[in-house]
Amino acid sequence: MAICDVCGNNYAHCFTVTQGEATGTFDSFECAIHAMAPRCAHCGCAVIGHGVEAAGSVFCCEHCARPAQPASA
Repeated sequence: MAICDVCGNNYAHCFTVTQGEATGTFDSFECAIHAMAPRCAHCGCAVIGHGVEAAGSVFCCEHCARPAQPASA
């Protein structure tokens, strides 16, 4: 059995996620998302789908990315 890095649950079906140099052990996708998902640079929500990248930052949606995009000429 392994222990979840986020909630401390001792669970037989924990799994490991590796992202770059970071590795974590989790008992659920919820805990993995909480610990490892990027956060929207505008509103702070976890980006768990296809985020939007603008001005070198990750955003959860086009609405949040708009302030970071240069005005069109």
